[in-house]
Amino acid sequence: MRWHLMKILLSVLSLLSLLFYSSPFFARASEQTPKKVIFMVMDGTNSDVITLSRWFKGHPLALDSILVGGVQTYSLRSGITDSAAAATAMSTSKKTVEDMIGMIPYMDREIGSIARPTSTILEAAKQKGMATGIVATSPIQHATPAAFSAHSNSRNDYDDIAEQQVYQDMDVVLGGGKMALLPKSTNPSSLPQHLSGIGSTLPLYRKDGENLIQILKKKGYQYIETKKQLNSVSSSKIWGTFATEDIAYEFDRKRLAPQQPSLAQMTKKAINVLSKDPNGFFLFIEGSKIDWAAHKNDPVGMISEVLSFDSAVKAALDFAKRDQNTLLIAVTDHGNSGLTMGNTNTNHSYYKMPVSKFIGPLKKAKFTLAGSISRLKKDQSNLKKIAQDYGLNPLSKQDYKRLKTAKNLEDEMANQLAKRANLGFTTKGHTGEDVFLYAYGPNKPTGLINNTEIPKIIASFLQVESFQKLNKLLFVDAADYYEQKGYLTKIDRSNKENPVFIAKKNNETIKYPANKNIKVFNENVVELDGITICNGNKFWISILEKQKGAGPTPSS
Repeated sequence: MRWHLMKILLSVLSLLSLLFYSSPFFARASEQTPKKVIFMVMDGTNSDVITLSRWFKGHPLALDSILVGGVQTYSLRSGITDSAAAATAMSTSKKTVEDMIGMIPYMDREIGSIARPTSTILEAAKQKGMATGIVATSPIQHATPAAFSAHSNSRNDYDDIAEQQVYQDMDVVLGGGKMALLPKSTNPSSLPQHLSGIGSTLPLYRKDGENLIQILKKKGYQYIETKKQLNSVSSSKIWGTFATEDIAYEFDRKRLAPQQPSLAQMTKKAINVLSKDPNGFFLFIEGSKIDWAAHKNDPVGMISEVLSFDSAVKAALDFAKRDQNTLLIAVTDHGNSGLTMGNTNTNHSYYKMPVSKFIGPLKKAKFTLAGSISRLKKDQSNLKKIAQDYGLNPLSKQDYKRLKTAKNLEDEMANQLAKRANLGFTTKGHTGEDVFLYAYGPNKPTGLINNTEIPKIIASFLQVESFQKLNKLLFVDAADYYEQKGYLTKIDRSNKENPVFIAKKNNETIKYPANKNIKVFNENVVELDGITICNGNKFWISILEKQKGAGPTPSS
């Protein structure tokens, strides 16, 4: 009798299982829901900064709930990477050297060692017809967002990077960097330059004289510059530049730059817009200025931006949990500063040091180091107030004297606060440790992985073309391609800021201007599905032409 009942129960369970997995409803949920990827990077963040930020907040971080492993960060030739090489590894799956953006070194038979472009995961998503976007608190031309959306020998080629991003035809771009879009004849309103961090190296204006904001509007972007405009935006193509250079530190933003949105607000808006695309989306988000504060050994700035990034992670995680077909990955590109909870002062007292001894002095700060210095009068008559607002309160006569006589006031302020908070720093540069890996959703990575594995994992989840195959479509050696077809080729450098590749045969003249997604065939403009890249010696072109109402097709 008992065996008979068990057989009936097993039969019922088998039938329910069959109905569950064969139901059309569940098939739609797994097969027809578009896939989305949100890839988030907190620049220059080591493990102690995360711990310190958690203690400062007083509650677990959103990041804590999705900690799954670690990431190795070294570059092609160094145990300590820079942001350009790290971001290129995470966007292309290939190691490269410092300063290169979406480029890898290779040996050319005639020229020798040069760099060539290689396709990114964002470009792969675009080829699949997905919506794409980038968000950053730095200028969006800065190294990390640039490596997902552009290709350049140098991270400092802001003019070329900005132009490529404009012609990359992403759907949503939000961050700083307005000045890289404007010619000398303009005078953009912006935050005072002293609010910017150490990572900002933007030129004053575009050297080629082009106004890329006008180009954006012609391309159909809704161009915005304030938090209020972001909140009311209605377009499916948005370009927001909220600062001349970088967006203010989160601890400073509400009082010193209230017109700017937070990283979390930009993240929510980007997800809201991109999620309307029926083909899914790829979104890259960077909390840029943890790194900038770390370069100045400013613990308040570092905590400010870790918590800002964590709020953005929460927004992304909330969406991923609702959607259930979103892969969310968050990671640091490299460490910075060697911050430690504990210094030489705690050599013999660390075992009885309560958390309040670390957090208490930091809690007194009302502004970050950059925000504090931005409020300092030229005659330094308010120096005592500025120091106290940075957490140096109470301020002894001896400490005040050191501030008054300091050769580098920022260094002295940061050193005094670190000493009060029992914090140590080993460098003002990057560090080479493995970093935390955070992930949620289908196909999420786990364990210790190399940073080059991340784009491969994303590509597998999205089922996009291999990077090797994309390179043969998006980045073809222009001279080889046309000379094999009987054309004479040259590079026109008459405008040094805008070189043009030219191929001629009989009555045909074909031109490819650098950094744009167009070719000119006998004066007729043809739009390409890919950006033309010049590394100074060679041109690489896309052989995919955009077709109205259809996908890209190879050009003849």
